[in-house]
Amino acid sequence: MTSATPDLNAVLRQHVEHQYAAELAALVAIDDRPRPPRWKLSPWAVRTYILGAVLPDGLRITAKYIGRARLVEIAIATLATDRALLLQGVPGTGKSWLSEHLAAAISGDSTLLVQGTAGTDESALRYGWNYARLLAEGPSAAAMVPSPVMWAMQDGKIIRVEELSRIPGEVQDSLITVLSEKTLPIPELNSEVQALPGFNLIATANDRDRGVNELSAALQRRFNTVVLPPPDSLEDEVRIVQQRVASLGEALALPARAPAIEEIRRVVTIFRELRAGLTEDGQTRLKKPTGTLSTAEAISVLTNGLAMAAFYGDGQLRATDLAASITGTVVRDPVQDPVAWLEYLRTVVRERDGWKDLYRACQEAL
Repeated sequence: MTSATPDLNAVLRQHVEHQYAAELAALVAIDDRPRPPRWKLSPWAVRTYILGAVLPDGLRITAKYIGRARLVEIAIATLATDRALLLQGVPGTGKSWLSEHLAAAISGDSTLLVQGTAGTDESALRYGWNYARLLAEGPSAAAMVPSPVMWAMQDGKIIRVEELSRIPGEVQDSLITVLSEKTLPIPELNSEVQALPGFNLIATANDRDRGVNELSAALQRRFNTVVLPPPDSLEDEVRIVQQRVASLGEALALPARAPAIEEIRRVVTIFRELRAGLTEDGQTRLKKPTGTLSTAEAISVLTNGLAMAAFYGDGQLRATDLAASITGTVVRDPVQDPVAWLEYLRTVVRERDGWKDLYRACQEAL
């Protein structure tokens, strides 16, 4: 991170196929393995792009997902079949991130996206209408407004549906024909759109949304589900957070120095221990706060800390820059969470060597 003048014409966040264009091009150049129709890369090269490697020419492919390689292989293999892929897990486990990179590596296009919400209707998954033309001309191809799903079928690409379980059940079920028959009927025009080879769908679902809009049994059968767990080890989670914080700091042009690895490890350790209800050494049981305290929230805390250090400090991330964000993330329920947080501060943070500054800063932030 530097204090150089930022490019005001640069977008805040590039699509990953542009951000990692050099890596994708390098893999295309050496990829001589069999690939499914319309895939930009073979399954082997997609795996290499996601998990990272050093190519024979010395180019380093950065790891986009740090976790169990077998889960990534299952996800990639699923997309080469006629079954759709459902990435499921607790918040902050990288479901959307992995989905985006899979689409970029396979189709070269991660922009075909439906964001699921309680207000998502069938037009987002099927098609809609330009009502001015519809009233003037009646149903016609010119009056139709294709959905991203329709575009993906016509082009033989991957479509992403984020937060599938936030979409009402009757709307979800409009995907059944698309996924089983690979056809999107258009009864108003007495026609249909048939998917080209290469088409498939990646959906994500948050474990915290179970019971909101459960997938019907018919829809569930069309998916192969891959559950993404939280990072297995402290060091894996530290690597994930370090990588994402550096990327965000650069994109936001924050005039602060990269955070010391010790500060990242402290934040990650706090979140891991509180969500597990147990210290890393297994010696002390803890009250669990109500929040998820995910990896994504650790990234947010550190990024906010960098902003505080850059604009109200000396550019070096310190405990005082982190305390308010950590406290605000941990304390969500005004009744239960302060009790759990205070107990953790007094029994764990205060007693750790080198953590006294964080203890004092968090006490003041309460």
